[in-house]
Amino acid sequence: MKHNNVIPSGHFRKHWQNYVRTWFNQPARKTRRRLARQKKAVKIFPRPTAGPLRPVVHGQTLKYNMKIRAGRGFSLEELKSAGIPKKLAPTIGIAVDHRRKNRSLEGLQGNVQRLKTYKAKLVVFPRQARKVKTGDSSAEELASATQVQGPFLPIVREKPTVDLVKVTDEMKAFKAYYKLRLERTNQRHYGARLKKAAEAEKEDKK
Repeated sequence: MKHNNVIPSGHFRKHWQNYVRTWFNQPARKTRRRLARQKKAVKIFPRPTAGPLRPVVHGQTLKYNMKIRAGRGFSLEELKSAGIPKKLAPTIGIAVDHRRKNRSLEGLQGNVQRLKTYKAKLVVFPRQARKVKTGDSSAEELASATQVQGPFLPIVREKPTVDLVKVTDEMKAFKAYYKLRLERTNQRHYGARLKKAAEAEKEDKK
């Protein structure tokens, strides 16, 4: 080997088997999670396994605001519109978030309807079997009641519909780019044109 080169000293024995991550406990963990879910369902019976009912909310920021998801809890305004007292709501499986504010009428009405649907399907068990209080369900309803497994009143995202139309000659003749440029120009000169019109009106009055 000619020239004054660096003497090669490659470190190729890295004991790679010491750094391999295994996941042999995955099947056992799956079983453990399933058994834990079953135990929890028995413990919280007859309440739904998915936990309390949560509202439908829009995601934050410009990136996610078109997507809907489950929120933390219903606002006080939504509970009031649905006729549910705020102190009763957590006792009948409804999550409450006193900080949330309703920014749109559509969102408010949707969540109020969600609460009313839940209320209509709700079966309230008495705290003590012999002492039946007002608001508790009848004996027939209690006998036929079952525990809800999985999500209750799941959030359904509506898919936008596409309407097919026939392409007309007018559509073909329309120049979209030209129209955009024109509107952009009109917007840019709006203030100057308004000022010019006002000055012309003054001159006419004189």
